[in-house]
Amino acid sequence: MVMQCLLNKRTKIKPKFLYEQFERIEMNYKIILLVLTSIFSHTAVSDIKKDAELVFKIVLKKAPTSRPQTVAYIPAEKKYYIADGGLAPMGSAYEAPVSKSLIHTYDEQGQYLDSTKPGFDNRSIYFNKKTSKLETVTYNVSSQAGFAPMTGIFSLELNDKGMLTGKSDVISNFAPAFGSASTMPTFDHQENVYYAKQERGNKVLVVDAKNYQLKKTIELDFKTPDVEHHDVAASFIAYTGKKGYEFILLDVDHKRFLIYDIAGKYIGFSKLASSLKIRSKNHFNGLGYTNNGYYFLYIDSENEHGTYHAYKVLD
Repeated sequence: MVMQCLLNKRTKIKPKFLYEQFERIEMNYKIILLVLTSIFSHTAVSDIKKDAELVFKIVLKKAPTSRPQTVAYIPAEKKYYIADGGLAPMGSAYEAPVSKSLIHTYDEQGQYLDSTKPGFDNRSIYFNKKTSKLETVTYNVSSQAGFAPMTGIFSLELNDKGMLTGKSDVISNFAPAFGSASTMPTFDHQENVYYAKQERGNKVLVVDAKNYQLKKTIELDFKTPDVEHHDVAASFIAYTGKKGYEFILLDVDHKRFLIYDIAGKYIGFSKLASSLKIRSKNHFNGLGYTNNGYYFLYIDSENEHGTYHAYKVLD
């Protein structure tokens, strides 16, 4: 519009000259816009909460059979499922080698509903959106510690009220690609892969859920946040599904959550309360992430049987 007005006035300035000047102005504007975009992309409010938000708690009404492991949530059922872990007794003529570990069901308000014994030494429990089933990954899924019955990946049957029946189906038997016997894999239904963090290091194995073969290895940056492998959760890393903030790793010793992208690049951290009583056992169990965006952390010193805290780490 300015250009047209100038041309409409009586002036000795040639149109070609005016066009050249406006092209320069436009180019400079684009450069300034790119610089500002770059600045604001680095200084904008992060999606990471500075302080992890404690949203609600699930007070356990029944003591864990051995050790509390992970948590799953099914939106349609509006229920949480908390899995215990624990090795099965040795088989005998009188008793089958079936784990006594329970899976406990709570409603959306954290009220206790029931406990069931499917017979697995659970390490991970999650809701698979691809199959619409509740599934569990057992201890020693890789058979790194030797083959044992009831080992692998299983689907857990629910009745029409969303309660566990105790019945299950085999999805996969042992799969060496999972690596560490104690890994607590998390599932990515979009890419149809598992992320299995390994003990005593920064490696996360990516396992294809179609053929259970190793796709690649992700190495987490421990140098930038200044942590060692013994500072953080040994066998569990949460997959969030949030682009650019795909992984959350609990830093037990420094009471914070470390956030990484899908390539293992460190993005930032979210602090936990300094007064929180995290135990050394939280390096190995009592950790979980549900598909409604909550990181669950088991605090065994709170209430008679312990309490799961549900944290919001990302906005």
